[in-house]
Amino acid sequence: MAQLTFIIADDHPLFRGAMRQALSGIDASIDIMEAGDLEGARKQAAANPDADLILLDLTMPGVSGLSGLIAFRAEFSSLPVVVVSASDDPPTMRRALELGASGFISKSASIEEIREGVRTVLDGGVWTPPGVDLGSEHDQEIAGLIARIQTLTPQQGRVLGMLAEGLLNKQIAYELSVSEATIKAHVSAVLQKLGVDSRTQAVIQLSKIGAEVLGQNESPSA
Repeated sequence: MAQLTFIIADDHPLFRGAMRQALSGIDASIDIMEAGDLEGARKQAAANPDADLILLDLTMPGVSGLSGLIAFRAEFSSLPVVVVSASDDPPTMRRALELGASGFISKSASIEEIREGVRTVLDGGVWTPPGVDLGSEHDQEIAGLIARIQTLTPQQGRVLGMLAEGLLNKQIAYELSVSEATIKAHVSAVLQKLGVDSRTQAVIQLSKIGAEVLGQNESPSA
């Protein structure tokens, strides 16, 4: 097997070390990059365009619920994302997959299960923990919101992710190397597609998808 390149994005060094140990057992020729926040993950993905996979935590700095996944998939559409989270309830897993994740690994998974999940995604499959019934979305508001997010263009997805991080238009314009007027147009299009009137409402809507991840909702809506 050729050289494999993985990116581990998690704000806990001990967990990154554990993941590094698990990944090292997959193949003899592996290059592993690490990042402690979303911006670091972006930089690693940009610097390693041929990376095979990123393992992305949902609760590190720069991430609000599933906003980090949305922004990452928009910016690096060809890089498979495996979400790694302690919030491993079926609604969070299902929503992550609907928003573009190629797999979901629980932080309580065994080393062999982590390896099996990564191998599955590398082979082009989709991985969720064995024996978990993902069910279907009972919250129609969230189902509609996910459907609307899926209509965003890649650039609009990146803008939405940056709105969730609290960036101003001029900051987003700088990050994306475009004019502030262009960002205003993108923001307007995002708000229209999400059916909201303000940036604040957009961020509130986005946070609802990851409510369980953020600890705002102890149980999925029925």
